[in-house]
Amino acid sequence: MSEPGTEAASTASTSRAKDHSPWNWLLFVPIVVPLVTPLFNADSPRLFNFPLFYWLQLAFIALGVGTTTLVYQMTKKRR
Repeated sequence: MSEPGTEAASTASTSRAKDHSPWNWLLFVPIVVPLVTPLFNADSPRLFNFPLFYWLQLAFIALGVGTTTLVYQMTKKRR
């Protein structure tokens, strides 16, 4: 005889495990790109008198938001 809570937990874990969309691989892009230090290892080009490092950090945030939004839109279940 199974307990009432275990049935709900097993269905939740199997529903999450079925999400094998190749779009999920894009989520590695905003993780890996900021780790490539030669991209921002410079002072020049300046944007609004801010060094490259600072405005590139804002660009990385925009990259992460855009990538996450794209993956969400492509993997959400259609009704």
